[in-house]
Amino acid sequence: MLRAIFRTYQRRRFAWLFFTLLLTLGVYPALKALAPGFNLTELLLAVNLLAAIGGLALERHIRVLLLLGVAFVGFRGIAAMLGIGVLLELSQALWVSASLLATVATARYALRPGVVDAERIFAALDAYLLAGLVFGVCFWVLEQISPGSFAAASAGALDLPRALYFSFVTIATLGYGDIVPASEPARGLAILEAVGGQMYLAVLVARLVSLYGREADK
Repeated sequence: MLRAIFRTYQRRRFAWLFFTLLLTLGVYPALKALAPGFNLTELLLAVNLLAAIGGLALERHIRVLLLLGVAFVGFRGIAAMLGIGVLLELSQALWVSASLLATVATARYALRPGVVDAERIFAALDAYLLAGLVFGVCFWVLEQISPGSFAAASAGALDLPRALYFSFVTIATLGYGDIVPASEPARGLAILEAVGGQMYLAVLVARLVSLYGREADK
C-alpha cells in the first residue's frame, strides 16, 4: 500500500509541489483574513521546502537537500523551544540555501532534454514560484537585518506575508508601488528578481517549444 502511494507520488511529485505552493500563495491570505490570530506562513514555507525536496528525490542533489532540510527543522525547533535568536537566523539561512538549491535543480529538470509532459510543465512552474518565495524570504531577512530597507504606503513593518507579496509583485513586474525598496541592497535584490524572472520565462518558453518541436519531428 505504502509502496503504491510512493510510486504515485513519484509520478506526480512536481504537481504536488505546485499545489503546495499555490496553497501558500493563494489560500493562506484567505485563511489569514478568516482567522487573523493564526500565522501559518512559516509552517507553509517549511511544507513547501519538504515538498521541493521530495520532488527531487531521484536527483543527485538529494543528499545535500536532505541535510539542509534536516538542519533547518532541527535549528528551527531548538530556536522555538529555547528562544535563541542566533539559531533562528541560522535556520532562515538554511531555508534560503535549501530552497535556492531546490529551485535550481527543479529548473534544470524542466529544461533538460526529454519529452515535454505534464510533470515537466509543473517543474517549470515550480521553479518560478520557488524563486518568488526565496526572494520574498530574502527581502524579509534584509528588513530584519537593516530596518527601513523598504518603504510602504501603509503603516507597519515588512513582515513575512508582505515580503512574499512584494516579491511576487516584483517578479511579475506589476509595480503597484504600495511597497518600494528604499536601500541600495533592497533595490539590487528587486532588480535581480525582476530581470531574472523575465529572463527565466523567455528561456523557458524557447526551450520547451524547441523540445516539443523535436518530439513532433520524430
